[in-house]
Amino acid sequence: MTDSVILDVWCELQCPDCHAALDDVRALRARYGDRLDIRLRHFPLEKHKHSFAAAQAAEEAVEQGQGWPYAEAVLARTAELARDGEPVLLDVARELGLDVEEFDTALIDGRHILIVDADQAEGKAIGVTGTPTYEIGGERLDGGKSQDGLRARIEEIADRLLAATA
Repeated sequence: MTDSVILDVWCELQCPDCHAALDDVRALRARYGDRLDIRLRHFPLEKHKHSFAAAQAAEEAVEQGQGWPYAEAVLARTAELARDGEPVLLDVARELGLDVEEFDTALIDGRHILIVDADQAEGKAIGVTGTPTYEIGGERLDGGKSQDGLRARIEEIADRLLAATA
């Protein structure tokens, strides 16, 4: 039996609501530490033309050990990403000291497309329609409509699940 609980965060890196949700993600990380495994799951939306590339770039950042820092840095620049596109993804990688050539190659060769596609398919299968959406303990919480009360609900579920594994 595991001593951590998984929280999947279905996110789109060009989504202003996902950027707003980062405060909750950071607070959950601070409260639970390693007891809550917060996993970034990709759900690029067609209305944001750079979101699919951003999801692939985030997977390259995971490969290079900087998944969440990269995702958070891109989310801080959603307007810039919408305006300037893929060069922003490489700028963020450069700022974090990641291998920018590898990012560029990954975006060209599509090595992470299957992961992004699989996340999106799984999200659709469990009813994700927008971002951010959270899934914890088999319960789906839609943050795309409102973030109000979501962190408290996630904490309530996490506390219950962690108590059950103690």
